Amino acid sequence: MQFVSNTNFDFTDMVKNDQLNEKKPAGEAKSGFALGKKNYIVLAVGFVILCIGYALMVGGGSDDPNVFNPEIFSFRRITLAPIVLIIGFAVEIFAIMWRPRAKKD
Repeated sequence: MQFVSNTNFDFTDMVKNDQLNEKKPAGEAKSGFALGKKNYIVLAVGFVILCIGYALMVGGGSDDPNVFNPEIFSFRRITLAPIVLIIGFAVEIFAIMWRPRAKKD
């Protein structure tokens, strides 16, 4: 048994209609970017915070592998750097999720 369809359904018409009916949120820029200008600025700030956190974590090693250097367990590397990194990642998530409010005219 063969199924025969009597309807002529065109997906291109459906896509065109969806694009015409699509309304942009009030705070979204009209450019081709996914996020607004403020979002990208906050992303850059979060990236700088992450770089600072990773820079705080660097160092403390020993030049001689037979000598132990307790500096690797300093407050800066064990406590401060991870806190700065968590703050940086939180800023990045906020920058991606945040939608600016619409301007009141």
